[in-house]
Amino acid sequence: AGGIVYYGNYLKFMERARTEWLRSRGIDVARLADTERLMFTVRAITLDFLQPARLSDNLDVSVAVGRMRKVSVELQQVVVRAGDVLCTGQVRLACVDVDTLKPRAMPETLVGETQAV
Repeated sequence: AGGIVYYGNYLKFMERARTEWLRSRGIDVARLADTERLMFTVRAITLDFLQPARLSDNLDVSVAVGRMRKVSVELQQVVVRAGDVLCTGQVRLACVDVDTLKPRAMPETLVGETQAV
């Protein structure tokens, strides 16, 4: 489509950034599912597309913690190209039980790790 990044790919970019962000804080989502029997699912997401990215662009995606609740966390994400903001997103992740998929409170240690700088 004219060398422009497909809008749905921004969701993939943000997902990868969230996974790496968690990993950088010592949180392995696969291990979390195996040992704690919990996982994160996207409850809500809002994107605002400000400028298009081209297929050859180098993009950076940031993650910042917004509001923490007992069973969810809101994150702000920004996709940037050479200092220009291309897309912003607000993502609400719900913490759920792996087996029942019902909401489950995040362990205090996990809350502390996600808030660490």
